[in-house]
Amino acid sequence: MKGKDNKKWRPEPTQKNGAKPKSHMSRAKRLNTMKKNVAEFIGTFWLVLGGCGSAVLAAGFPEIGIGLVGVSLAFGLTVLTIAYSLGHISGAHLNPAVTIGLWVGGRISAKEVLPYILSQILGGIAAAGVLYIIVTGNGSEIGSFAANGYGEPSPGGYSMTAAILTELVMTFMFLLIILGATDEKAPKGFAGLSIGLALTLIHLISIPVTNTSVNPARSISQAIFVGGWALSQLWLFIVIPIVGAALAGLVYRYFKSK
Repeated sequence: MKGKDNKKWRPEPTQKNGAKPKSHMSRAKRLNTMKKNVAEFIGTFWLVLGGCGSAVLAAGFPEIGIGLVGVSLAFGLTVLTIAYSLGHISGAHLNPAVTIGLWVGGRISAKEVLPYILSQILGGIAAAGVLYIIVTGNGSEIGSFAANGYGEPSPGGYSMTAAILTELVMTFMFLLIILGATDEKAPKGFAGLSIGLALTLIHLISIPVTNTSVNPARSISQAIFVGGWALSQLWLFIVIPIVGAALAGLVYRYFKSK
């Protein structure tokens, strides 16, 4: 029978080399991008919950508190665990400064930067929300909530100048280590370990100065819940880590230049 509704089924067109058409490829790219952003959300959620959670809940626990060393180790462990579990999906940046530093260093494209940063910030805020509910679960106040600060809010009372220098140098070195450890010529399989240990060392050095940021998402998440002084000082912990990371990206480009 012939008629308008009697159309023969035709297979979807393919390219001459047998590859899928562009529509399929674009859908696959969008799905892959979404997976990367979700991985960054989850990874940053874990970093804030594990790192700041250890500082707020376990650092000063009577008689058995983990102290500065324990908190430093906790931050390093969050990066280490996510690097090996989700790093193959998104690269496990977990940090807007890292994303910008990798972009400046030529590792990622510009179009990936903003979605990554938004995912990281939202993941950090979600973790801070969970932590807020836990902390107040026994009627306690959140206190400083592991927020970053200088001057009076600094754990050691350090000045703004000391805070700027600390965050600049620590973030710069952190990004150099990340760029070097993930270089194609670096030993395979050890990047996550070296990056996690680097973050642990950074916290051991700088917790007394600023409570250690090197990560705008981690700073934003805590400041939102603390308010007041934490929000007024937040600019430093957004701007300075990004500057330090960008400088590291430029330096590593110089190392790789011919």
